[in-house]
Amino acid sequence: MKRILIAIMLCLASISLAFAAVNINTASVDELDAVKGIGPSKAKAIVDYRSKNGQFKSVDDLKGVKGFGEKSVARLRGELTVGDSASPAVKSAKK
Repeated sequence: MKRILIAIMLCLASISLAFAAVNINTASVDELDAVKGIGPSKAKAIVDYRSKNGQFKSVDDLKGVKGFGEKSVARLRGELTVGDSASPAVKSAKK
């Protein structure tokens, strides 16, 4: 019984990770490439744009990245986030 509960918990944990939005301010090229609708070239373009222009303020800022238009940003909106890029440890150290 204990093994069954552990297996169920692991399945639920993996499902929640699969539905987590990817933070475009912190994601690597590989993490962005894993998002359906973003290939390796678009993933690299996001990281390059972020390096040159700083962090995204909203997902809509992707429209400034080559290869992203209104429709592609609308399709990806549920998969991406800008979130809070600082980790909780860093935030508490700043206080």
